[in-house]
Amino acid sequence: MTNSSSSKKHGQDQPEISGPTAKSQRTKMGKSEDNEKKNLGKKLKDVEISVPIVYGNVAFWLGKKASEYQSHKWTVYVRGATNEDLGVVIKRAVFQLHSSFNNPTRVLESPPFELSESGWGEFEVAITLHFHSDVCDKPLNLFHHLKLYPDDENSSMSTKKPVVVESYDEIVFPDPSEAFLARLQNHPVVNFPRLPAGITLPHPLPIEDASKRRRGDTKDHPLSQWFTNFSEADELLQLAAARQQVQAHIAKLRRQISLIDGQHQQFKSSDQ
Repeated sequence: MTNSSSSKKHGQDQPEISGPTAKSQRTKMGKSEDNEKKNLGKKLKDVEISVPIVYGNVAFWLGKKASEYQSHKWTVYVRGATNEDLGVVIKRAVFQLHSSFNNPTRVLESPPFELSESGWGEFEVAITLHFHSDVCDKPLNLFHHLKLYPDDENSSMSTKKPVVVESYDEIVFPDPSEAFLARLQNHPVVNFPRLPAGITLPHPLPIEDASKRRRGDTKDHPLSQWFTNFSEADELLQLAAARQQVQAHIAKLRRQISLIDGQHQQFKSSDQ
């Protein structure tokens, strides 16, 4: 991959985050078009399948002898939260770099979904994920601020310890097709929830050769020592979602109690 320079941005509205740092969120995809018309089998209503992903960058300072415009070597990527192969869900990833790069639109047709460059500037990278036809027919757009420099201006840069910024996102696919479930229900990249009563899973397809499946994972990635451990991220999201449900239920009960109190006061007034 050729080396290119980029435009450095300062004075961002939001504070820059240097790493390792983790931000978590949950993205629910829109429902796909009628899968039955695409011969993918019927949809399973009231079922949600989630795929945890991580996207971010690792940036190494190249030292004092490096060119002013090639001061850092960086890699931006999308990976499985537990470093599993995302190629079974993601068909294609498109990275949009700064316009100063040669060929700023980079299309990756197979995992690992990453690219490496060198430069001196920070900018926003737009990432578009396209899924296999039995997963979702709508792309997902992500945005990542490429981070090269530590937040603390007084801290010295090191050629051995990189700047790492990663975000966790749990992609949720509602009403999945039977073809999707049959293909991936035994794959570790997919999280399966407890199914509603009466729903029977389709017969799983044979798991592909293990060596083939490992080609797209990042367990032995040369940068894996710098990756953030997100093993508890999905559990934290589930706890947050449960807390929101409890708070909503408490608010509903308070409204009901307030309504009952109001009716009770009306009865007391009418009796007087």
